[in-house]
Amino acid sequence: MPKFIFVTGGVVSSVGKGITTASLGRILKSRGISVSIQKLDPYLNVDPGTMSPYQHGEVFVTSDGAETDLDLGHYERFIDEDLSAASSVTSGQVYLSVLERERRGDYLGGTIQQVPHLTNEIKARIYGVASETQCEVLICEVGGTVGDIEGETFIEAIRQIRHEQPRDTCLSVHVTFLPWVGATGELKTKPTQHSVRELRSKGIQPDVILTRSDHPVPREILEKVALFCDVEPRAVIPMETAQTIYEVPIILEERGLGDYVIDRLGLHGTRDLDEWRDMVHRLKHPSGVVEVAVVGKYVELHDAYMSVKESLAHAGIANAVEVDIRWIHAEMLESRPAADVLHGVQGVIVPGGFGERGWEGKLKAAEWARTNGIPYLGLCLGMQVMVTEFARNVCGMDGANSTEIDPESPFPVISLLEEQTGIVAKGGTMRLGGYPCRLTPGSLAGESYATDIVTERHRHRWEFNNLYRERLEAAGLRVSGTSPDGSLVEISEIAGHPFMLGTQFHPELRSRPNRPHPLFREFVRAVVGARRGAPLEVAAG
Repeated sequence: MPKFIFVTGGVVSSVGKGITTASLGRILKSRGISVSIQKLDPYLNVDPGTMSPYQHGEVFVTSDGAETDLDLGHYERFIDEDLSAASSVTSGQVYLSVLERERRGDYLGGTIQQVPHLTNEIKARIYGVASETQCEVLICEVGGTVGDIEGETFIEAIRQIRHEQPRDTCLSVHVTFLPWVGATGELKTKPTQHSVRELRSKGIQPDVILTRSDHPVPREILEKVALFCDVEPRAVIPMETAQTIYEVPIILEERGLGDYVIDRLGLHGTRDLDEWRDMVHRLKHPSGVVEVAVVGKYVELHDAYMSVKESLAHAGIANAVEVDIRWIHAEMLESRPAADVLHGVQGVIVPGGFGERGWEGKLKAAEWARTNGIPYLGLCLGMQVMVTEFARNVCGMDGANSTEIDPESPFPVISLLEEQTGIVAKGGTMRLGGYPCRLTPGSLAGESYATDIVTERHRHRWEFNNLYRERLEAAGLRVSGTSPDGSLVEISEIAGHPFMLGTQFHPELRSRPNRPHPLFREFVRAVVGARRGAPLEVAAG
């Protein structure tokens, strides 16, 4: 068994547990310690795949096809490791597994209870990912806040693991919020005290308390938390809001979190965040600013496009610029001229999504980018938008559409998988997870990747319709990436355009701050070149 670190939250939700967990993973990995991370989500949905973005933000997809919480995206970006379906556990999965066993008679007629049956299932999943990854440290984040009724079984499972394992192999990190009372001009520790008391009532004494705040935390506040919550003074660490999330590992390392964890768990490793510091320095000190429009249907909720947002930041670092995002509701373009709505932007992204709301507005954004020579990157649905717009306005296919939007379209250039594979039913037919893509040498995509075969992550049901491929290519649409057998279109480009490229997959899911995705990197490079009026040549590598 590895060492275990359990991260819980208190006082309020969205306090920053996910970034804390990811940052702790980065700190340990920078010391040469192998790390894996697991998210324990108390909600009863089996996964967030069917949940509205308004409920849970972006659905992050792992290489093995699991639809997971967006925090797994942060984990992968910070520790630069691919996680798996085992890294995401929900109450829905736990209940479903236990009930299926009960129906099969696996419990031999016994009474099924939260303890021990649900807690045993949770522990098995925690121990399972530890065994699967063979990591030295497994960090488990529990979603929600301590005291939430739906999280009780997870907290109890953690208590049991702490009881089963030697004391020096388990560490509890509790992230709380220090509210600022404007009338008196002071931070208050009482909510933190109550939260810790709640956690202790469940049998878990926190070893580390991270105090989140939007204001500087005085030393006397930290000492008060240490005294009243029975935690070592050096293990109460302030975590004020940072300029960028990527600065958090540096802040926590400087305040002693890494040293404390190493000492407490008997680990060995030397601080080495130099490469990460350099990346953060470049992020905070760009040489210029470019503005990119993200045209979608959930743009008021930035969490719905978290990976796109972060991928643009990574690409900005690689190109020494800050990428300022102009969030644009696609529906705005259905009632206002695109030239007015998009005026001044130097690049356009249409991200993934489902449904017809805003579809025609996205088509207008693609048309504006194509006709004005503005760099365009279409992600999944964004590629389908690009292909549909090209079919209508360049190939003369009046009424061309996706069958998701118009099942009776005279030119269904985007259609269900049945067009390529014979699959008719919707349920369980999405392409999910990593699939190989063969690139066309000499194409924009091929030069960007500088390789022949890549594996990218998918989450979609509708595909490029091969019945129209020859006609579209004859008009200037270049297919630059396909499945290895050539049957499925993965990447398409517009010939003669500075940068107009769409992917059937989601490249944003594989971007890292210190290793930006090639397509995002070259897209931002094209945006920078367009701003400067420089020639747009693709840099290989």
